[in-house]
Amino acid sequence: MPGLVLFGRRWAIGSDDFVLPGAFELFVRLVWWIGIFVLYTVHKGQFNCPGGGLLHSYLLGLIILLASIICALCALVYVSMQGTISNPGPRKSLPKILYTRLLLYFPEFIWAVVGAVWVSDNSVQCEKTVVNGVIGTVIASWIIIIFTIIGVVIVFDPLGGKKTFYLPEGVSRNLESSHSGQLLYNVKSSATRVWEKRIRLLCCCIVQDDDHRVAFTSIAELFRSYFSDTDLVPSDIAAGLILLHQEQDKMESCPKEPEEVLCHSPSSLVTDDLDVELENAAHYMLFAAAAYGWPYYVYTNPYTALCKLNGDCCRNRPTDSEIMGSDRHNFHFGSILKITGLQYRDFIHISFHNKIYEIPFFVALDHKKEAIVVAVRGTLSFEDILTDLSADCEDLTLEEVLENGFVHKGITQAANYIYGKLINDGILNQAFTIAPEYRLVIVGHSLGGGTASILAIMLRNSFPTLRCFAFSPPGGLLSKSLADYTKNFIISVIVGKDLVARLSMPNMEDLKRRIVRIVANCNRPKYQILLRGCWYEVFGGDPDDFPTELDGRNQDALTQPLLAEESLMVHRSPSYNALEEEPRLNSPPQYPHLYLPGKIIHVVEECSSKRLCSSDIKYTARWSNETVFSSILISPKMITDHMPDVVLKALNSLSQEHGSCLSCQTREYNPSAV
Repeated sequence: MPGLVLFGRRWAIGSDDFVLPGAFELFVRLVWWIGIFVLYTVHKGQFNCPGGGLLHSYLLGLIILLASIICALCALVYVSMQGTISNPGPRKSLPKILYTRLLLYFPEFIWAVVGAVWVSDNSVQCEKTVVNGVIGTVIASWIIIIFTIIGVVIVFDPLGGKKTFYLPEGVSRNLESSHSGQLLYNVKSSATRVWEKRIRLLCCCIVQDDDHRVAFTSIAELFRSYFSDTDLVPSDIAAGLILLHQEQDKMESCPKEPEEVLCHSPSSLVTDDLDVELENAAHYMLFAAAAYGWPYYVYTNPYTALCKLNGDCCRNRPTDSEIMGSDRHNFHFGSILKITGLQYRDFIHISFHNKIYEIPFFVALDHKKEAIVVAVRGTLSFEDILTDLSADCEDLTLEEVLENGFVHKGITQAANYIYGKLINDGILNQAFTIAPEYRLVIVGHSLGGGTASILAIMLRNSFPTLRCFAFSPPGGLLSKSLADYTKNFIISVIVGKDLVARLSMPNMEDLKRRIVRIVANCNRPKYQILLRGCWYEVFGGDPDDFPTELDGRNQDALTQPLLAEESLMVHRSPSYNALEEEPRLNSPPQYPHLYLPGKIIHVVEECSSKRLCSSDIKYTARWSNETVFSSILISPKMITDHMPDVVLKALNSLSQEHGSCLSCQTREYNPSAV
């Protein structure tokens, strides 16, 4: 629902967000009141000790104060339970109750100070039980006050005091609209500065230069434009994600999955090609995972990794390969050796240097596949996150390549950095001098997969036989023309409901539109959605069938936003452009559609519908297309499916299954057995 307006400003909390925290505080206050009442009743006639008069007044006042707070909390919780997310009418009296509750903090603060003074008075000689009870009361009072202050800081909206003003689309400016335009510009600038300060605070531990400042501004503008057109609080988004997940699970329980409609049944030739590519992907995923260095090795071997790495830390570094960047105790390089199984002499160049737009990579000789492998590391630092979030589009200009188009700006700059190292520093020339008959293979996971894909496009003309394996690359990477161009030499591997592979600005706009629609039209209170949703996520069961205002509407009516949806939109979002019957031809979309690179292999679990699958998980793989990843899927596995160890496990499982099938066929058709 729209953010709560209190003290003349908007707060990042809704009037229906006080049910659960209010109920918890109410429980604490009730237990507290009962304990103090029992303590006062039992020791009612025993306040003749030094300091007992003040103690008697303190306990009596505390009982009255707690009773008043309990009454205010009961009213607060009851009113907050009324209505729905998009119907705050039944909760219109909540601000008055909240003012009353906040006023009660002043006498509570005074009573906490009085109790602290009384406890610290050495002349008090009352019974020890009473003294301990007062000490507990004082501590509880200060804890609640501190947590309340923290809560106020969390829900404080820096832009809540700004007068937000937006001009409707299509309205021409007149002589009086210059002030409105200036006001709009000021609001946008303020929002951008707020986001920039937040990003700087999160990245306070890293050295900041001009590149960082440019990235901060670009990312702040991106967040400002995305969140500026909705009036949702964080709990609304959480409720929307819960509803979308349950709605999605209900759709998946249908006999046919959407992918089965989109993907044709593969022929035997295509199946054979898929098996070969899966075997290659399983092999090269080791290199992509190894690029993460010791964090990945310790994560996958938590009990033995440090012991094994400590055994190698005292060895001398290889003289045949060039190592750049910090690798204290040789842990990174030692982990790469352990994961890939290569020898020291097989590495041509290793870079652990990491800045914004400059990510680690290594170049090694893979004698098993007769390939020169360039492995690019994925996201592992704040600098990498800034590279990911620099999601503006820019043109990729390459000579002799007609399929130029839009690409992800941050990832393209990272690819330019590695390209300069490989070509200008002569790293690839050195590698091909050692192994001239080998082919070039570029691999990477996540950010590394996206960087490897753009790097492969840059090197394609110089190395026509190169291959690229992009594991879980970002979805918003290449324009349609470039994505089609890469189908001949790039293989993308996506596992399950991976979030990153579906991340693009159009998909995020679509997710925002779906959240607004399903939240605005659900006829259940938010606390019920959250409680039932948490139960469903933890324990499973059947998805709840929440009634909505969308039920019973025809398809034509579903193409227009309802009044409840419009109430949650500060101004018309770019995501609603697709809902207009006649979109403006002269207004380009705010966010161009970017796609996954190359041919796409989609790996899914056969038991993905269960909450707790056994350790023996079976996977299936199929060729897919970019339309399958045009929408973000909500699932508990949307993050874990992106992890490199999960991708490697899935590919190894498929590769081993394919190998066992081949051995079975070999034994079945063995001529000596006839």
